[in-house]
Amino acid sequence: MLKAIILIGGPQKGTRFRPLSFEVPKPLFPVAGVPMLQHHIEACAQVPEMKEIILIGFYQPNDELNRFISSAQQEFKIPIRYLQEFAALGTGGGIYHFRDQILSGGPAAFFLMNADVCSEFPLQEMLRFHRQHGEKHCGVLLGTTANRTQSLNYGCIVENHETDEVLHFVEKPSTFVSDIINCGIYLFTPDIFGHIGTVFQRNQQERIQEELTNGKQMPEVIRLEQDIFTTLAGQKKLFVYKTQHFWSQIKSAGSAIYASRLYLKQYHQTHPERLATNQDGTPKIIGDVYIHPTANIDPSAVLGPNVSIGKGVTIGGGVRVRESIVLHGAVLQDHCCVLNSIVGWDSTVGKWARVEGTPSDPNPNDPYAKIDSETLFRDGGLTPSITILGCNVNIPSEVIIRNAIVLPHKDLNRSFQNQIIL
Repeated sequence: MLKAIILIGGPQKGTRFRPLSFEVPKPLFPVAGVPMLQHHIEACAQVPEMKEIILIGFYQPNDELNRFISSAQQEFKIPIRYLQEFAALGTGGGIYHFRDQILSGGPAAFFLMNADVCSEFPLQEMLRFHRQHGEKHCGVLLGTTANRTQSLNYGCIVENHETDEVLHFVEKPSTFVSDIINCGIYLFTPDIFGHIGTVFQRNQQERIQEELTNGKQMPEVIRLEQDIFTTLAGQKKLFVYKTQHFWSQIKSAGSAIYASRLYLKQYHQTHPERLATNQDGTPKIIGDVYIHPTANIDPSAVLGPNVSIGKGVTIGGGVRVRESIVLHGAVLQDHCCVLNSIVGWDSTVGKWARVEGTPSDPNPNDPYAKIDSETLFRDGGLTPSITILGCNVNIPSEVIIRNAIVLPHKDLNRSFQNQIIL
């Protein structure tokens, strides 16, 4: 018997995903036409012996989340429930807090994954790898190869090349340690809770001491990466399974467009029915494009590559859309052009308007390049990135919006470039 735990986090201040996360919890943001979290759940549901999927986070339960869980349970025929943390407890603290719920029914092992990654999720391969390495270890980490420079932005894994044992683990090192990075997808046995419990007890004593001496309350955060993996590395307790398949983080809105491209490409193998094709009386399709069945698109429009069109979207004649996500209810009027952008829910782009961003893709000439964690500002100015229109934004006709972030419910009356429109 197996279970899967997905860490969905919660609302965060200053997140790079805003203004999109104002309207919908980040894990439910649509990537390649379906909520980000649905890709995780679909992969988990395909694993034999999977009995339950548990979502852990500190979002307040809301209608959007409840509707998604109910619909996913019906679609994938597997129990799914949400457990709410009372505060952000960290990647290890959340699962330790709910350990009784996770261990109920006596699972032999459980998958743990972060919601903000996109991947082919080779869970069945990880399970085979775990069983080949016997019962004495307590975890398998999914790893992938990055280039030397970008590896410093991730947890780095030093492995024994013959046995795949994790010898050393460093989270975001200051100098080069290894080009194998942690993907945030794990397979653990129940033994992991003994090791987390040791850290919890030590932290409790330190918290009590801190409160007695300084009167300060320390947060009850336990981080798997810094507190657990660094201790267990080199003790024959952790192994790394390296994947050659695609993997990327989804930390910013720009990385959502890149993740959408990866999933759309994967649809050729997994869901060819989701990809639009060229037919008489339909818009011209270039490359991989997802169009929701309820969208109304003029046949003279040209879409693609890497375009995702949401529910109830209206697209007029002569419109060009490329490398973009157009969300539920948006209207693109005749002859407008949308490139490298996210058009928010119920937004309108006027006739002959141009909405354009700067792609933030990895270096295409480096097979191990990952998408950079872009900062919002650089050298005193807004970093050129994709253009984001929040929900219910109105772009007038014949203007250019380039490299801009427009917050929700704005009616613009002129062109803007390299600005955040508050």
